[in-house]
Amino acid sequence: MKMRQLGALCGFVLLNLAVLAAARPKAGPDQKCKSGPVDLVFLIDSSRSVRPHEFETMRKFMIDILDTLDIGANATRVGVVQYSSQVRSEFSLKTHGKMDTMVKGINDIVPLAQGTMTGLAIKYVMDNAFIVEEGDRPKVPNVVVIVTDGRPQDRVAEVAAEAREKGIEIYAVGVARADMTSLRAMASPPFEDHVFLVESFDLIHQFGLQFQDKLCGVDLCLESDHGCEHICESSPGSFHCLCLPGYTLSDDGKTCAAVDLCTEGKHNCEQICISSPGSFTCDCNKGYKLNDDKKTCSTIDLCAEGKHDCQQICVSAPGVFTCDCNEGYTLNEDKKTCSPIDLCADGKHNCEQICISAPGVFSCDCNKGFKLNKDKKTCTNMDLCNTVEHGCEHQCVSTPGSYYCICPEGQLLQEDGKSCGTCKSANIDLVLLIDGSKSVRPQNFELVKKFVNQVVDSLDVSAHGTRVGLVQYSSRVRTEFPLNMYHSADEIKAAVMKVDYMEKGTMTGLALKHMVENSFSEAEGARPSSRNIPRIGLVFTDGRSQDDITEYAKMTKEAGITMYAVGVGKAVEDELREIASEPVEKHFYYTTDFTAINTIAENLKFNVCPEESQGEIEVKDPCACESLVEFQQATMSNLEQLTQKLAGMTARLEQLENQLLSKK
Repeated sequence: MKMRQLGALCGFVLLNLAVLAAARPKAGPDQKCKSGPVDLVFLIDSSRSVRPHEFETMRKFMIDILDTLDIGANATRVGVVQYSSQVRSEFSLKTHGKMDTMVKGINDIVPLAQGTMTGLAIKYVMDNAFIVEEGDRPKVPNVVVIVTDGRPQDRVAEVAAEAREKGIEIYAVGVARADMTSLRAMASPPFEDHVFLVESFDLIHQFGLQFQDKLCGVDLCLESDHGCEHICESSPGSFHCLCLPGYTLSDDGKTCAAVDLCTEGKHNCEQICISSPGSFTCDCNKGYKLNDDKKTCSTIDLCAEGKHDCQQICVSAPGVFTCDCNEGYTLNEDKKTCSPIDLCADGKHNCEQICISAPGVFSCDCNKGFKLNKDKKTCTNMDLCNTVEHGCEHQCVSTPGSYYCICPEGQLLQEDGKSCGTCKSANIDLVLLIDGSKSVRPQNFELVKKFVNQVVDSLDVSAHGTRVGLVQYSSRVRTEFPLNMYHSADEIKAAVMKVDYMEKGTMTGLALKHMVENSFSEAEGARPSSRNIPRIGLVFTDGRSQDDITEYAKMTKEAGITMYAVGVGKAVEDELREIASEPVEKHFYYTTDFTAINTIAENLKFNVCPEESQGEIEVKDPCACESLVEFQQATMSNLEQLTQKLAGMTARLEQLENQLLSKK
């Protein structure tokens, strides 16, 4: 049955009234009018102008219509929405699947008794009643029956037109005071089939009898065993079978056969044709991919697309690949990765001392203290002091294949093995922990920074000498710069003067924990403990700690850190002594005033670098026995150094002479 005919028949549902029930025997469960599946919503006016007994008549009107329908989840679904100044859904299309529960739902409706906002109600039904979530079914006609007794208090023409455009068929039933113009604005065309106006609610049932025969006419597709495999299409007193798209009706007039365009050669696929009823799609052989035209195929180049796991060279074939290696490499057993061909390890070289391998080739080198000859294979001993940049600050002493540096009397060779220094403690890792709490105050914090720079001035700062790190703490801890950031006193002093004052509390224990766990870590520049570089921590504070320091003060000493404690003003002596290393008297300092901390900086110099602060130089009697012995030892040392220099010069002259002879 055509869609429009089905919609009209759905409309006729509202006209199968009590008159029909009185004129003919009441339909039994198996005598329902079968007009096909319909999603039907009653939109009833419950404004204050509808009197209680009139609303009861409207309630009976809906029940009588439902009694003639084939109600069920796969037949006719019904929902009811009432409206006045507001809209309320009484039950949706999916709520009831049986007549008895649907009748109970209608009998439970309580009228709203307010205004007449018909446009608002149509909008609600369109957006909320006919949706999948509320039971609406795709491709099933949507029918709404509007029953009203008055003129709408809002605009209905636009929203009704929008609903009709969405495929909703609207029947408008007006009673008594209803406005015909408004009814026609709401209803679907033709108006003679969709607009009804009666004088009172008592007469609402009188207009259904004329549509009874059309509503309950026999549909042979529904009522008979038609035998159509796909689609049965009714016509008056007859029917015929149709097939779905992609199928053709068989000679028996009932069954359907798929149209195979691939078999019939009605396609333009380059490689593979995949058939579906009445249609086809193209595909490609393995190793090829379908082009954008969905017909032709192109080779899949896995190498070009990066879809391979070759380490070096990918060799492509349609849909597959193999791996290869660059020159000087060999393919491993996994057929993916490559290993360099090591001629040195294989003994395929003629180097006298050192063979340096590169994939598939090699070069020769010599041990330290030797140089490679012109043949690029053999080696000759060399005087490293005269031939390399040895970097010795004072004097270089050659040995076979090596050299070492020495310093003048009174100076010590530093950690780098090249430079000389006067301070035995020049090579230390020093972390200064300064109090940035609120009680210090900004002007005093500037004095603290000058104090730090006084300490830095007393040290031999370099990458291989003393390293300095700075940490500020208050209620939290902040590393201003780690041990490995700066390698000169000037850089450190400039960084110190740029430090911003933190303020807030005094968490000394937290700061000590940070120093142990972070500041003296190799990640932040502390040198390994195995090198025996002294680790020194200096804590500067002006008050009592707001957390416990006992655990972390002990931890610093267990970690091998020599701790100095410097207190000013309200600093607690017991806390300072607990922080300081033994003997406490040499590691604990206190002053009442920030202006006096420069004196502490000078005193610190005694312990950090004692050789620089011994006061007056002792003058010894040159004729004393020990003085003569010292003079003799110094003289012998100088003679030894002079002899070593002469030996080096002789070796250099011999080398130059040999070079001159070889040129002749």
